[in-house]
Amino acid sequence: MLMKCLPAAILITGLSYIFLIPEEPLIIKILFKVLPMLLILLYARTNVGRRGRYQSLILLGLFFCMLGDGLLIWFVIGLSAFLIGHLFYISAFFGRWNFSWLRFATILPISIYSTWISHEIVHSLIEKGEHNLIIPVICYVTVISLMGWAAFMTGNAAAIIGGLLFMISDSILSWNKFIDDVAFSGPLIMLTYYAAQFCIANSIRRKPSFHVSRGLKSERPIQ
Repeated sequence: MLMKCLPAAILITGLSYIFLIPEEPLIIKILFKVLPMLLILLYARTNVGRRGRYQSLILLGLFFCMLGDGLLIWFVIGLSAFLIGHLFYISAFFGRWNFSWLRFATILPISIYSTWISHEIVHSLIEKGEHNLIIPVICYVTVISLMGWAAFMTGNAAAIIGGLLFMISDSILSWNKFIDDVAFSGPLIMLTYYAAQFCIANSIRRKPSFHVSRGLKSERPIQ
């Protein structure tokens, strides 16, 4: 019963935070921002059968991302929590390495894209005199790009979609924060973010609820 209710609860609380909860008081805003992630973490935990290395690392990644949500009002601290979360995701995904040349080749477009957006952000930071953020931002872009590629190398659809959505969410956030305003940035960032985390949580399932097409399909189940 809990498994059937959790996805609906995640959807309702996520949409409530995005569209209904006012900016003030801030503590209420933060609580409602963290609540969907707490439910996603619970969803992942209830999906675990025999807990192995992959499952434990994904749960730790979700936990640190949830901390990042609450701490992002202190930007560098929140960014650091997300960075740790991504390192756990990377370790989990590489632990499920499932090589194919097609998946391996995704490193090229991901590298080109991350290099381009890093250049744009750094250029904007230099213009604004925010030199102290250059190294943290470059580190974060590098790590999330590696996470996205590592997700591809699992061959697991849930992980791949989650990794891509996370990159999209953080790209919108970075562009809006450092370069120029993005229309409807708030809803776009959070919709893709919650969807990304839900997909990553779903990758923990012994039998994923959706599959990739031929050529990207994993030759072995996630355990």
